[in-house]
Amino acid sequence: MKSVALAALTFAMLLPVTTSAVPRPREPRLHPSSIPAVPSYVARVESAIVGVKVRARADAASSARLGADRFASGVVFDERGYVVTVNYALMDAVRIDVTTRTGRTANATLVGMDTASGLGVIKIEADGPWTPAILGHTRDLKIGDVTGTVGVDEDNDLVWVQSGVHGLRRFSAYWEYMLDRALFVSPGSPSWGGSAVVDARGHVVGIASLRLGEAPHVNLAIPFEKFTDVKDELIAAGRVVSRRPRPWLGLYTIAVDNSVIVDGFAATGPARTAGFRRGDRIVGVNGVGVRTQEEFYEALWSGQAGDVVRLAVRRTDGVVVIPVRSIDREALNASR
Repeated sequence: MKSVALAALTFAMLLPVTTSAVPRPREPRLHPSSIPAVPSYVARVESAIVGVKVRARADAASSARLGADRFASGVVFDERGYVVTVNYALMDAVRIDVTTRTGRTANATLVGMDTASGLGVIKIEADGPWTPAILGHTRDLKIGDVTGTVGVDEDNDLVWVQSGVHGLRRFSAYWEYMLDRALFVSPGSPSWGGSAVVDARGHVVGIASLRLGEAPHVNLAIPFEKFTDVKDELIAAGRVVSRRPRPWLGLYTIAVDNSVIVDGFAATGPARTAGFRRGDRIVGVNGVGVRTQEEFYEALWSGQAGDVVRLAVRRTDGVVVIPVRSIDREALNASR
């Protein structure tokens, strides 16, 4: 009896070894042709990406800086064929064509521009319906979150980069431009202007506008809520009518050691003939002291377009106050 029990115990101990030696079916593996070519968050937005080819007036001031022939990506945000892209690509446009991901080409018309955000809207003049992107928001993003930057190149090839949130902070630039909250993603895309920045779900959370720094670069993206809040006004009126028109001087500045230095002038701005000199250090706006570019813009934009703005500038021989009558840049763009 004891030997029978011992034999049974021995068999039980050997059982796992014996069964483990039985051949098992191989785990199924995807064939390389079955693996998606792009991540799901790229696939969700791809059909809404278009190439935007722009021909601008050759004699326009913007063409001297950007060229008369321009290209950007765009994002369909409305099934009627409305597309958002960067406004610098659209300035002084005389012809706009879009190319879809299927290779279809159609003419488009300029609908409106918002220089405060840096975005513009065009409409595809062809039968739809068009597949819009899913619109998102940057409020839930944090540093390190995965993003994708998705656009096209001039050959209509899809260009996408898996990136991450590098920063969420204020940004100012020399051409009287500032975002109180900008989205920075890295690495940057080689085809950045107008590309969609999407979150891990494929929702558009920003429009890439600039490439900053050295390789692998950082893309500055305009948070999409800056556009969502005003898109209906741009479609209906061609500009944002709910916001007081900002004073615009056409003054180019750089920030150096807690100083705002005059570095140049826009060809169509009133500052060009107001008496400024390159190298002037701006120290005040309408009696309010300024030390940074952000403080300069905040003081300048506290008024409205048409106001006379008095800028105090320091030179080697003292401080000079220069009055400049500001203009409405949106109206200037519309009149061209």
